[in-house]
Amino acid sequence: MNPVRTCIGCRSRSQKNVLLRIVSVDSQVVVDVNAVLPGRGAWIHPTRACFDSAVKRRAFGRAFRVSSSLDTQPLENRLNG
Repeated sequence: MNPVRTCIGCRSRSQKNVLLRIVSVDSQVVVDVNAVLPGRGAWIHPTRACFDSAVKRRAFGRAFRVSSSLDTQPLENRLNG
């Protein structure tokens, strides 16, 4: 059985292999494809709805425990294709 993680966008729990792991690198939110980048990670469904919800709720700052603004453009670009 795969581990279960919580999406920071919709707050629902899903298996780890369904979600994307994201990390903050130099105030930029990047996708951690292999789930090996150092630092505090967060999980999100690879959908535009969950991304928009996370932005609206300011979930990225809370997930990474930072008070400064984060650049979510790399994640948004990946979700848009």
